[in-house]
Amino acid sequence: MEAIVSAIASDFVNRFISFLMKKCGSQQNLETKMERLQNLLLKVHMIVEEAEGRYITNSKMLLQFKKIVKAMYQGYHVMDIIKHRTLCGSRHEEENAAIRHDQLQNTLDSLETIASSITEFVFLLGGCERMSPKPYDTYLYFDNFMFGRQMEKQQVINILLQENLLHFSPTVLPIIGPTRVGKRTLVAYVCNNEMVRSHFSSILHLNGENIRKMECESFSKKRDLVVVQFTADTDDENWKKFYASCTHMGRGSKIIVVSRIERISRFGTVRPIHLNSLSHEEYSYLFKVLAFGSTNPEEHPQMVSIANELSVLLGGSFVAVNVFADIFRKNHVHLWLHVLKKYRKMIRKNFSEFKEHPKLLLDKEHHIDITKLASSSSPLHLMPPNCEDNQSKRSLTKVMFSDFIADSVVIPKENFELVTWESRIPPYRKFVNIVSNYDDEMNFHHTEVPHKKRQKLDK
Repeated sequence: MEAIVSAIASDFVNRFISFLMKKCGSQQNLETKMERLQNLLLKVHMIVEEAEGRYITNSKMLLQFKKIVKAMYQGYHVMDIIKHRTLCGSRHEEENAAIRHDQLQNTLDSLETIASSITEFVFLLGGCERMSPKPYDTYLYFDNFMFGRQMEKQQVINILLQENLLHFSPTVLPIIGPTRVGKRTLVAYVCNNEMVRSHFSSILHLNGENIRKMECESFSKKRDLVVVQFTADTDDENWKKFYASCTHMGRGSKIIVVSRIERISRFGTVRPIHLNSLSHEEYSYLFKVLAFGSTNPEEHPQMVSIANELSVLLGGSFVAVNVFADIFRKNHVHLWLHVLKKYRKMIRKNFSEFKEHPKLLLDKEHHIDITKLASSSSPLHLMPPNCEDNQSKRSLTKVMFSDFIADSVVIPKENFELVTWESRIPPYRKFVNIVSNYDDEMNFHHTEVPHKKRQKLDK
């Protein structure tokens, strides 16, 4: 009997020692790979930052640049997930360890492939002209809509600086994308670029509704850039008359048309540039950089967990990422949790009522229910956002979104304006929503909501 007990005990001890050695070896292997990933990301990010400050005119280099940027953000995302899981631990540690190693190995393989073929890209990059740094590119680089879009920025600048295919027929570049993905901000960035400004005598901004009023006398004989914002489709005859007037502009003039309507791209003489929401990896990176600021995320694993979940819940909204990051930067973990719980409830409420995510509803110009975001006894519906005109005057009470979600303001009993976000860079848009405060569904349907005013793009 003693021999059997001794054998069982010996086998148990051997298995336990083997388990500890395997776990220790696995942990050491994970740490080694994480260090390799960190070093690769440092190298790749350095090249990305250098490329962002150069004029890249080679289309194949731009495609390579896009791949490098994508791999970089995937790398940061995986590194962040693994660090968080390692810090927080789990009841399914062995299963999670296998997942971590697989994710890490795949990411390492992808980055090492990129790094091994990057030599030619770096060599060619040395021959590209440097851009003049702008104040908001450096100091406020992440605190605005200009995050990412490296390839699109370069493409627009390249097209604007090229000669027209037909010397006296302006090139027409369509920029198409859903609402609030940064189309107008991309245009504002390009129009503020030093080379673009020096290339054109003037930059004229128009609304699509006004093109029928434009005559050839409206344009100078110099090389100009015309930006037309379309909020609705227009018939071909109106466009033909407008374009004919534009042919009286100087040689090398260009036209940019901006719209969320895909059909507008038919007016283009070159391929349209399509803007879409950022990938989840890019969006998550942006949110955490904005939310944590100078704070080290590794010192706040609970906040990282909240930020990871919220970056998914926000659905890729540029406005929301700035709003929530601004709130989080000034507050502690208790508010982060408070906001996360509210946002979860709000999303569940809208899925239950409208069967869609709030961001998608707003993109379709549909109202959303935000009752769960506020301490209010009466239901609240947020109407689709609009850009407030500097000259518009309304009698409704204004409420800042940061105060609204933090419960630091008394909710008005009547309809009010919710100031969601004010952009700090051109075109300095202020996102304003009307909130309908109603006690029953009948009152809601009969509520008069002021018509949206589209902000005119001015240089």
